[in-house]
Amino acid sequence: MWNLPNILTMSRIIIIPVVVATFFFDSPTMRWTACALFTLAGITDFFDGYLARREKLVSRLGRFLDPIADKLLVVSVLLMIVAFDRVGPWSYLPALVILLREIFVSGLREFLAELHVGLPVTKLAKAKTTVQMVALGFLIVGSAAPSWIPAELIGEIGIWIAAVITLVTGYDYLRAGLAHMDEGSAPSSSQAHVPSDKDKSG
Repeated sequence: MWNLPNILTMSRIIIIPVVVATFFFDSPTMRWTACALFTLAGITDFFDGYLARREKLVSRLGRFLDPIADKLLVVSVLLMIVAFDRVGPWSYLPALVILLREIFVSGLREFLAELHVGLPVTKLAKAKTTVQMVALGFLIVGSAAPSWIPAELIGEIGIWIAAVITLVTGYDYLRAGLAHMDEGSAPSSSQAHVPSDKDKSG
């Protein structure tokens, strides 16, 4: 349980309330601190899975916590960015799309888990996560960025791109899930996918 990959995953959860707290004490220093913590959390997201696979430390706890940690981090920052007007009203829609998609995919994974069917993450979903994290990092900094870096514009464009990819990957996951939603059918051994630590939240 207390191996390095799991500790990295849990540290990502611990970072969340600290990042959230920075929004209530707004200053350039706090914004850059929040961005640094958010970036650190994103780095741990890569290394926990990498180390788990390399050192053969894949665990049930890690498979359970990793996607939860990712979603909690993204959703928390999204809500705070909107609540504290770090984005314009025109970016509320992509933020909502991303939020609803995270809820939808979590529900779909839970449903398929009852059928012992995993939902493997696609490369496009991984690209979405990367774009999303980069965009949120720019939005956290916002107006505290140097004048020659249009952080807010870059962040809002990134959020829209992430939302579009979110819709595409959400549809792909729905289509994959529909194949197992016939109550009269059961997944065969060829259909079933046993989740591994590689199946990170996308």
